[in-house]
Amino acid sequence: MLPTTSSSSSISQSSSNQFVFVSLLIFLWYSSNIGVLLLNKFLLSSYGFRFPIFLTMCHMSASGILSYISIVFLKVVPFQKIKSRSQFLRIATLSVVFCGSVVGGNISLRFLPVSFNQAIGATTPFFTALFAYMMTFKREAWITYGALVPVVTGVVIASGGEPSFQLYGFIMCISATAARAFKSVLQGILLSSEGEKLNSMNLLLYMSPMAVVFLLPTALLMEPDVLDATIALGLKHRFMWLLLSVNSTMAYAANLTNFLVTKHTSALTLQVLGNAKGAVAVVISILIFRNPVTPLGIAGYSLTVMGVIAYGEAKRRYK
Repeated sequence: MLPTTSSSSSISQSSSNQFVFVSLLIFLWYSSNIGVLLLNKFLLSSYGFRFPIFLTMCHMSASGILSYISIVFLKVVPFQKIKSRSQFLRIATLSVVFCGSVVGGNISLRFLPVSFNQAIGATTPFFTALFAYMMTFKREAWITYGALVPVVTGVVIASGGEPSFQLYGFIMCISATAARAFKSVLQGILLSSEGEKLNSMNLLLYMSPMAVVFLLPTALLMEPDVLDATIALGLKHRFMWLLLSVNSTMAYAANLTNFLVTKHTSALTLQVLGNAKGAVAVVISILIFRNPVTPLGIAGYSLTVMGVIAYGEAKRRYK
C-alpha cells in the first residue's frame, strides 16, 4: 500500500505544480498583453512620443532578437528552417500584413481611448469570418453568422456613445482589426501544407526582421523627425529609453505567452481568456487614463463581448 500512497502523492504534487505553472503563464499573458497596450497608449498620447511606425519597428526588432535567443539558445521550440523561395515570399507577405495591423492599431491609440480601441478590436471574429468566406468559400452554420450581429451592433452603439470618438482613429482601428483577421486567414492558406507549416514562434522569428526592413524606410519617410525627437525626449526624460525597452520586450512577451498558454491549455481556453482580457484592459485603462465613458458606450461594448462569446460557442458546437 505504501508505494500506492507515494505514487498518489507524487501525482498530486505534479498536478499542483502544473496548476501553479499554468496560472503563472496566464498571469504573465495578461500582464504582457494589457501592459503593452497601456504603455503604447501612454507613449503615443500622453508622453509625447508620437511615432507609431517607429514604435512598431522597435517592437519588431525586439521580437526578432528575443525570438532568436528563445529558439536557438533556450530551445523553447524546435528551430524550423525556411525550405523554399515560395515559402519565404509567403512569410514576407504575412509580415507586411502583420505590420499593417500593428501600425494601424498603434496609430489608433493616438486618437482613441483604450476602452473604445478594445471594443473595435473585439470585432475581429466578424472580419475573420468575412475573409474566410471570401478567400476560401468556407461557410459556417447560419446560427454562427447570426452571433456576429450583436458583435457589429455593439460597436455601432459604442461608437454613438463614445465621447472621445475621432473618425481617423476609428478608421485606423477598424483597418488594423481587419488586417489582423486577414493575416490569420492568409496564414492558414499560405502555410497550409505540412511541409511549410511553422509554429507561431518560428513564424515570428522570420517575420520580425522582414518587418523591420519594411518599417525602417517607412518610418524615415513618414516620420522624418523621429530620430531627433526621440533623442530630445531621451534627454528630457531619463526613463524614455527604459520605457521603450520595456514596451518592446512586453510586445514579444505577449506573443511568447500567447503561444505557451495555447500549448499548455487549449485554443478554446485562450479564446475565453481573451474575452475576459478585453474587459480587464478596459477597466484598467479607464482607471489610469480617466477617459470619460457613457452608459451607452458600456452597453455597446458589453453587447459586442457577448456576441463574441456567442460566436465562439456557436462555432465550437456547429463545426
